[in-house]
Amino acid sequence: MKKLWDKGYDLNKTIESFTVGNDPFLDKQLVYYDCIGSIAHAKMLGKMDLLTDTEVTDLVRELNHIIDLDKKGQFSIVQEQEDCHTAIEMFLTKSLGDVGKKIHTARSRNDQVLSALRLFYKDQINNLEKQIQDLKIAISSFIEKFGIIQFPGYTHMQKAMPSSFQMWGGAFSDSMEDNLILLNAIKNLVNQSPLGTAAGYGVPLDIDREYSANELGFARVQENPIYTQHSRGKFEISILHVLAQIMFDLNKIASDLILFSMSEFGYVELPDEFCTGSSIMPQKKNPDVLELLRAKYHVVSSYEFQISRISSDLISGYNRDIQLTKEPVLNGFSTTSDSLDIAILLFHNLKVNEQKCTCAMTDELFATEKVYELVKQGLPFRDAYLKIAKSINKS
Repeated sequence: MKKLWDKGYDLNKTIESFTVGNDPFLDKQLVYYDCIGSIAHAKMLGKMDLLTDTEVTDLVRELNHIIDLDKKGQFSIVQEQEDCHTAIEMFLTKSLGDVGKKIHTARSRNDQVLSALRLFYKDQINNLEKQIQDLKIAISSFIEKFGIIQFPGYTHMQKAMPSSFQMWGGAFSDSMEDNLILLNAIKNLVNQSPLGTAAGYGVPLDIDREYSANELGFARVQENPIYTQHSRGKFEISILHVLAQIMFDLNKIASDLILFSMSEFGYVELPDEFCTGSSIMPQKKNPDVLELLRAKYHVVSSYEFQISRISSDLISGYNRDIQLTKEPVLNGFSTTSDSLDIAILLFHNLKVNEQKCTCAMTDELFATEKVYELVKQGLPFRDAYLKIAKSINKS
């Protein structure tokens, strides 16, 4: 089976397996995006008279056919094809002959995969934005039910001042609003077209990169061809940093709920169907879902570190090391999306035990309030502080 780079010799099978890696599996997520990138590219080639109108029509028809097959789970990528890009071109060549061979004119797999990935990233970011809005709605619904209930706020893991579920839930809603700002920033960063930069040094043909960028819905063209290669890794680090920020909040939510749901606290209750059990202790109801949600922040955070290490220390231009940055980003998106779904479910189903919250509201939580009652009467703050501290120590 010929490869896009075929030069008439067979690759050692062990080497082939090692260099191909997981791409045939991972690229199933990119088939649609590669096809729409190829459709835009074919139309641009037609505009530049590098393809005839009939050739463009035939290519667009077959690329849409691949999209339909992919939706039905009927488009396969085998290891010998290395990736979706080869699989798609081989399909076009088989169905259209020499016309299929022309689709690669004025591009390389380098700008081809960059384009597919960026289109994928944009869609994934849009999906995350919607999920975050859904989470904010779920938090708002939770606050509407339980927001007025007070429970202890903690500093240094000790009771500090009164808190409430309105204050607690609102903190995460506000943070998610900031996460939306970060997502929008990273979407602006990836919203530039690399198509037409080929292997990082352009192509010796007159092509219209603005046209293909507009066809694909990119906001602008990424002009410098070397920078397009530099930005693969740079942009992925930025994406995973934002995903880690989202997961950081979910980690905090999970950590709080694990603590608050302990029998020693009992402020909140998870539904039975959210909990697992012990294989030896029949009384156990374990918050495994929260523990895994807490842990997945570290998983996503590690992806950012992984890509920053892989993509640094490389000279300018494409290096095959960069192939290994694909999987962490795809996994980062799927992990963050799955985790947001879990958080939404939690807030829609979480219960608050008002009685236990009220019982936990012991006198020391109101010490600061008592200080300020004296301040309102004209006593200097430091004197009021010392007076209340002495009264607490005596009791």
